[in-house]
Amino acid sequence: MDYRASYPRALRLLSGLVDLCLMVGGFCVLTLVFGNAALRGFAGFDLAWSLEVTSFLLLWTTFLGCSAAIARGAHMRVTEIAEGLFPGIGLRILNMVINAIVAGLLLLLIVIGWQISIRTWDQTTTVLYWPMGLLYASMPAGMTVSLIFHMFNIYIEFRHPVMPHGNHSDGGEALS
Repeated sequence: MDYRASYPRALRLLSGLVDLCLMVGGFCVLTLVFGNAALRGFAGFDLAWSLEVTSFLLLWTTFLGCSAAIARGAHMRVTEIAEGLFPGIGLRILNMVINAIVAGLLLLLIVIGWQISIRTWDQTTTVLYWPMGLLYASMPAGMTVSLIFHMFNIYIEFRHPVMPHGNHSDGGEALS
């Protein structure tokens, strides 16, 4: 279930900004990797800084991509077993427990990522001399945005519970 249509304007703008960052980051990674490979093959040299920039972009797009997937409700879920074992209100309770566990894990990743980023901030990369903490800051930044989307998704599901029915692929349809 894509939650973005139910988001308030500020969250829709945040989701759009995340999508824009993912598009630009993905394009830059593709361009840098292809360009560097072409230079290495045709000119016999490569851009030393491109590996560092690509590493930064890949990590940042990975963790921001998690938040984009949460906003779209696109993370993989296998619901058939739970629906068979927990009919009706039991499934709703199970979903609330799972959502609380996911929120707790996101909080844990934010705290641990923040600690790692702070501890490594004084270390620098070998070519560009960028702080390594900036690389590791991708985890708490991406998980913070993920938590924001996840908490609002919980609110949406609480207000409009998803009820299973028949043959479906996404866990049911929201009730109006």
